[in-house]
Amino acid sequence: MGATRTPRSRWIDEGLRALAEGGPDAVRVEALAKALGVTKGGFYGYFADRDALLEAMLDTWERDSVDAVLDRVAYEGGDARTQIVRAGALTLSPELLPIDLAIRDWARRDAAVAARLRRVDNRRMDLLREKIGTFCSDPAEVEARSMLAFCLRIGEHFLAVEHGDRSREEVRTHAADLVLKRPPYDGDGDGDGDGR
Repeated sequence: MGATRTPRSRWIDEGLRALAEGGPDAVRVEALAKALGVTKGGFYGYFADRDALLEAMLDTWERDSVDAVLDRVAYEGGDARTQIVRAGALTLSPELLPIDLAIRDWARRDAAVAARLRRVDNRRMDLLREKIGTFCSDPAEVEARSMLAFCLRIGEHFLAVEHGDRSREEVRTHAADLVLKRPPYDGDGDGDGDGR
């Protein structure tokens, strides 16, 4: 009986893990093989070279962080604001966020990765524009709110600030309330902001 071959997806997943931890330079065939507990010979059954793996990793990231997110948001439904919040949570989930941030850093030094990131971000912005456009009629306001919503989800991960007596979650929720034109959550569930 022959040895079980390491699936292609495991090489890609391990490559994405390495990328998230150490950037593109950390994605090395020998290191991936060692992490997987296999020889590097199996790698070449799936990929012509390291560049082919990097391309497959970007394809997987795009599929997971855009295509799968859009499919799930459409499937689960809800009003526009609910769909925006769900898309943001899925897109930058604990599993995908480190990969997304690593790709953003990589894109600063690689024009092809920058083009891929631009395509992904444009698709994400298109969703925001569409959903925010259901409760804002001014195109300039739709664009501004879409940009603010996107920047809030991405940018807050780079901030190392304290919020006084408020938690990060409270401030993030209030910021989202402002961007999404929804009544602030006051803890009592009636949406009137009075806390009673």
